[in-house]
Amino acid sequence: MAGGDGATVTDDGITDTLADMGPRLRTAREQRGATLTDVSRATGISLSTLSRIETGRRKPTLEVLLRLAKAYDVSLDELAGTGPVAAAGPRIRVPQRPADDKVVLPLTRFVGGLHAHKHVLPAVDAPPARPRQVSHDGYEWLCVLYGRLWLALGDQDLVLGAGEVAEFDTRTAHGVANAGPGGPVEYLVMFGPQGERLRPRTPVPGR
Repeated sequence: MAGGDGATVTDDGITDTLADMGPRLRTAREQRGATLTDVSRATGISLSTLSRIETGRRKPTLEVLLRLAKAYDVSLDELAGTGPVAAAGPRIRVPQRPADDKVVLPLTRFVGGLHAHKHVLPAVDAPPARPRQVSHDGYEWLCVLYGRLWLALGDQDLVLGAGEVAEFDTRTAHGVANAGPGGPVEYLVMFGPQGERLRPRTPVPGR
């Protein structure tokens, strides 16, 4: 872009950052398990405004970003994908259902491509109800590190133990919960918002 004095002015990636903001905000919300209604109630931002921002039809104002950063307990740099993520990762919490204490620890910056997170579900005292399911664009790969994870995938109900992996198109209704008493559940998630998948580069034994 040329300035009034003939000098060339660049946006230093601002255009790309703003273009990526909607998908980053949507991913942060979906990985937390929050709905647009949850975020609207927590922040006071209207549903229509949140929807237009996430779909790229509206650029967020500084006030909106400040409210979302506070709701997700992250800095503006982390929300914009322009700053480093702490080793342990920030906790993303949106006040919603009192019994929902899931913690999401981002392991990568929200700048397009695959997103990695560590999820921790708290211990439960009784068998849970079937997980609430959601569906959205993308592809997900998850690996259980500790405990037993209940994955409700469409009409299927799977219980995954430590070391077990599942992958699926997130347009299929899905939800997770601690499978029952016995301690917390920890698992890793790799999520491709545009359908990106993991690509093995080494041969699988026996194939």
